[in-house]
Order: sequence, then structure tokens, then C-alpha cells
Amino acid sequence: MQKTPHLIRRICTITVLYFLAFTSTNTYSQIDTALFGKNDLVGKYYSIRGIKMYVEVYGTGKPLLMIHGNGGSIKSFKSNISFFAQRYQVIALDSRAQGRSMDKADSLSFEMMADDEAALLDELHIDSCLVLGWSDGGINALLLAMRHPKKVLKLAVTGANLWPDSTGINPGYWRKEKKEFDNTNPTLFTTEKQKAHWKLFLLDWLQPNIPLSSLKAIYCPALIIGGDHDLIPVEHTVQIYKNIPNAYLWILPNSGHGTLKEHTEDFNKLVDDFFTKPFKRR
Repeated sequence: MQKTPHLIRRICTITVLYFLAFTSTNTYSQIDTALFGKNDLVGKYYSIRGIKMYVEVYGTGKPLLMIHGNGGSIKSFKSNISFFAQRYQVIALDSRAQGRSMDKADSLSFEMMADDEAALLDELHIDSCLVLGWSDGGINALLLAMRHPKKVLKLAVTGANLWPDSTGINPGYWRKEKKEFDNTNPTLFTTEKQKAHWKLFLLDWLQPNIPLSSLKAIYCPALIIGGDHDLIPVEHTVQIYKNIPNAYLWILPNSGHGTLKEHTEDFNKLVDDFFTKPFKRR
């Protein structure tokens, strides 16, 4: 009779362990996507190169860094985090001056943000990782692989451009940006929100400025993605692909700039296949 409580405790312990093991592969598929980007249960701030960078980490396994586009945040990947968190340790961040990662400094560059990401990996004690970047986040990802090559195992980039003129961006969209630039007087700004918006606008108006030849420095396998109706002309995306030594190209039919949202199921599966399968040189 004295052994009964011990036996009950053992059965309860086994039950709890079984429950945890069973739910560990399903937890992230059931997360409310509205929490991404403001999940205080997992979100943390890290002191990175003069700013407090906001980061959320989900899942276990090989680290996967996700980098959002201009003016976005972690929630930009709300269609993708749950899927990848079942297979990887997803590290989702708010880039400098965006989301919860505040930065009131006047200057902002893609190179600066790529160095931020490398510093974050050091802070997390991660030697190398997979990287998924969208739009401006794709530019950051390319620069991360160029400036910190040992940090990147494989690279998936969608909707990135190398220069800011009408050959690197859809001409109609470029003309729209030019009109905003010509008709804006930043000396009239009175709020921090206006100044922050202008800083992010100028980032895309004046940058990036990456020579095609510099892509040769990316020696990790890369998957270069674009939509056939993307803000980035297909010809420009093809140029990026052709100048990376070890790269695949994927142009999604009937897709705009948001390939990862417009074709979520196909996007998640193909990027996962790229991350998990050996790269075959072309």
C-alpha cells in the first residue's frame, strides 16, 4: 500500500511526458497568428549595436533566421512561422527602426541591418543558420551572406533587388516613389512617426547599390524567388540568380510581390525542400 503513491506519481509523470512529446510537433501549427510580432510570452529584446532588437523564437532544430521587408515586422511571416517552427528553430526579428526595434538615428542602410543580424546570431550563440528574406529582408539576407559568409548555411530570398532605379523596381512603382520624393519636404515634419517613415522611404529610394559582380562572394546555396508580376522585374531577379555561383531560380506564376503569402502552401513546401535536400550544382 505504501508503494501506491509512488506508482501514481510515476504514472502521472509518464503521462505528462507523453503529452509533451505528443504536442511538441503540433503546438506551433495551432498558434494564433495574431500573436506573431507581439507575443510577450516568447518575445525578447537584445542589445544589438546600439539598439534594442525585438526577437521571437519558435520551435527547435536547425536555426532559421527570418527577415521581413521595409516597414514590416515579425508578423509579415504569419503565414510561414507555424509551418517552419515544426521543423526548425525559427528566429524572427524586427529589423532596426521597424516593428518593436526602435532606432531614432538619422542613418539607415542595408549593410547596417545585415551587420545587426550577424551580431544577433552571435548574441544567441549561433555559429550559422538558414536564412529566409523577403523584399528588403531579401536584400539584407544577400548582404549577410556576402559580409558574413560563415553565418549562412543556405539562403532563400524572395522579391529582392540590387539597385533602386526603374530597372531594379517595377517602373510604375518607381514613378510613384519618385512623385512622393519630389513632393515631400522633410523639413516640415513635426512628429517622430513622420521622420521614421521618411527614413524608411529613403532607404528604398536611395538603396541598395549592390554590383552584380559582388554576388560572387555568396558561396552558400541560394534559392532566388520572384513572382511573374512582382514589384521586382523578372529580368532583374534572373540577373541575381545568374550571378550567384550556387543558386536555383523559382519564378511563381500568377504571383505579385507577396509570394510567401499569395502561394503559402507551395512556398513553404518548396523552401523547406531546398533547406533539407542536398544542393545539386547546375
